[in-house]
Amino acid sequence: MDQIKHETLFANGINMHVAEIGQGPPVLFLHGFPELWYSWRHQMLSLSSLGYRSIAPDLRGYGDTDAPPSAASYTALHIVGDLVALLDALALDRVFLVGHDWGAVVAWYFCLLRPDRIRALVNMSVVFSPRNPKRKPIQSLRAAFGDDYYICRFQEPGEAEVEFERVDTARTIKKFLISRKPGPLCVPKSVGFGGSPHNPITLPSWLSEEDVNYYATKFNQTGFTGGLNYYRAMDL
Repeated sequence: MDQIKHETLFANGINMHVAEIGQGPPVLFLHGFPELWYSWRHQMLSLSSLGYRSIAPDLRGYGDTDAPPSAASYTALHIVGDLVALLDALALDRVFLVGHDWGAVVAWYFCLLRPDRIRALVNMSVVFSPRNPKRKPIQSLRAAFGDDYYICRFQEPGEAEVEFERVDTARTIKKFLISRKPGPLCVPKSVGFGGSPHNPITLPSWLSEEDVNYYATKFNQTGFTGGLNYYRAMDL
């Protein structure tokens, strides 16, 4: 981990924190919610050892990157604009693009809007879903999964943040990162996103308390609003 270098670059009107390591063909990693550049640490080290330049930013609203307060500043055009500006700042013409969760959504839009900057795409967790021209995404999600569906629950500004504040941040991170239920993630208000603090959480072998503490420290500094604004901008 000590070999990974960190810098802050001004891109598309915001300061972006970027981690990178290695020399060679560039690979750009895009994280999801509630994650950070740190989610890619193992892949970055592995690919750099194979002759690639691994690059992973904290996306807009996350970690040590600026977090504009308005959800209107988190549309696909904003995020793709950040990444195009980032590539320009790094003097990179084209990259291999790897996305997970929201990073995968952003990657799809990146490929649609600026295919000239992408060598190849690897996406995980989220498949490409063309928009229904007859109704907005949130309306479709409510119709399919109900008001308790987590994306629907994230829509009201400040509401999810209050729920997260009632629970230890580390516990919230654990609940999101290790949840593996196959069905839609529905969370009634009576249950809350952190669940009962009396129910112990056993970490899997791939996630350590040190890892959780890294995430928790960053989210304690910035809060969750930046990440939640991606969901709140879906209809935009």
